[in-house]
Amino acid sequence: MLNPVQTQRIEGVVVAAFAVVVTVAVGYAWWWLLALFLVFDLSMVGYLRGPRVGAACYNLVHSYALPALLGAVAVAFAAFRDPIDWLGILAIAWAFHIAVDRALGYGLKTTEGFEHTHLGRIGKAKLGAPPDVAPGP
Repeated sequence: MLNPVQTQRIEGVVVAAFAVVVTVAVGYAWWWLLALFLVFDLSMVGYLRGPRVGAACYNLVHSYALPALLGAVAVAFAAFRDPIDWLGILAIAWAFHIAVDRALGYGLKTTEGFEHTHLGRIGKAKLGAPPDVAPGP
């Protein structure tokens, strides 16, 4: 049976693949997903103000809520007015970024520091950390 962390990582793979399919199906160039990929990590600049502000900035940008809202705006404009292509590709690239992060194990941050996420510890914190899930009998 999969634990919640494994489930969310698989979900990330599925959402990332879906984002690629949507990108191609809608007619956007696939390379936009790669070109925009690191833009969303600029949210880490918040860590210059400390772990609490850093986590808040990072989590705001690495939640599916804002790209979903942006995608809804893009769809509404396409349905009722002239489409605004850059809104659509930005929303898809944003969701793709979050999905790839989740698939790689990068979760939402806690205020303990950058290496502490809702999916477990990452980086140096993971090396000395006990496992997230105790082994079964």
